[in-house]
Amino acid sequence: MRGKICLVTGANAGIGMETAVGLAALGARVMMVCRHSGRGEAARREIAARIPGADLELIQADLSTSAAVEALVDEVARRTGRLDVLVSNAGVFHARRRTTPDGLETTFAVNHLAPFVLVTGLLGLLRGSRPSRIVIVASDAHYRGTIRFDDLQSERRYGGWKAYTQSKLANVLFAQELARRLPAGEVTVNSLHPGVVGTKLLLRGIVPPRLARPWTITPKQGAQTPIYLASSQDLEGVSGRYFADCREKEPSEEATNPEVAARLWDVSSRLVQEKTRGA
Repeated sequence: MRGKICLVTGANAGIGMETAVGLAALGARVMMVCRHSGRGEAARREIAARIPGADLELIQADLSTSAAVEALVDEVARRTGRLDVLVSNAGVFHARRRTTPDGLETTFAVNHLAPFVLVTGLLGLLRGSRPSRIVIVASDAHYRGTIRFDDLQSERRYGGWKAYTQSKLANVLFAQELARRLPAGEVTVNSLHPGVVGTKLLLRGIVPPRLARPWTITPKQGAQTPIYLASSQDLEGVSGRYFADCREKEPSEEATNPEVAARLWDVSSRLVQEKTRGA
């Protein structure tokens, strides 16, 4: 990975931070995308202390609106002329329904639409750096999800777990559809389940800490699969797959449905265009 440039979202904590650690240890220049500049700088200093000589760069960005993500795309393009790896890791879970400044349900907007805008916005840079890789951190929670096209924003009925599983299924579908759309040999796209990691997202939002801790793994352990997908020579040319524990795994039936994937792409594109025009 020496000489390669990697972008990691949600890099100030949990899986994202440990992914940044792992890629920096392999010699990559790591661009750390963090929502809070203070927390991001603290994470950058910690990684630098753990990996002497680490090549780290901090970018502050809020992923809750299409305009903000497009501004991030512009900032990345301003800072670098190439991009070898993009790891889309940032995510949220909300027990109660919230909306973004764009008026979209937050879990869907941050977990799915933000990666959609970021990845498609940086495709030119990635294709110009080929062979390059896109790594989408999804979850086995997608097995419990379904894309509710008649209520994507959970306006009629909201459940935190239901919204989260839908967003993780959307991650897998996005990776599958993008892999189909990209010419072979240019950019690979794969999604993954990091394991049940004891992050703040899990312990504060999804599962009570006393129930979760006995069967969770550490963020460092959870980062092994994204690091593997970003760096392993064994995966050269491998695209459109789903992984867990650094091994390929069959995703859900809906996750492999090309009609659902294409429809989600079209709906997502339309939503982004509407919000961008309205900005």
